[in-house]
Amino acid sequence: MWQKSHKLALDAYAASATFPREEQFGLTSQLRRAAASIPANIAEGCGRGSNAELARFLRIAGGSANELEYHLLLARDLGHLSKEAYATLLASLIEVRRMLTSFEKRLRAHPQLDTGDWRLATDS
Repeated sequence: MWQKSHKLALDAYAASATFPREEQFGLTSQLRRAAASIPANIAEGCGRGSNAELARFLRIAGGSANELEYHLLLARDLGHLSKEAYATLLASLIEVRRMLTSFEKRLRAHPQLDTGDWRLATDS
């Protein structure tokens, strides 16, 4: 999950590199921040020491995923992202969001699950 969200962030950065210069402090910045927030919150949650805290950070990561989805849609509709690039990024985003939801459900079902190392979330 973390690896896929990290790759999504890298792909979002690459896709936004072609956005117009006037978007540098607007859409480009917001899209990149939302994309980077997903793996950052997974890592932070895993380091918090409790599954309840991890679940809270997974929900925050999910919120960032929702924000990223809107920014991708806006970029596509403004003509900054091709339909193909949008579809590819959206497919990755949907996969990451499903993984976040699944991992959070797994935490609730198995509260004793050892999640002390954020890298453990990479195989989810």
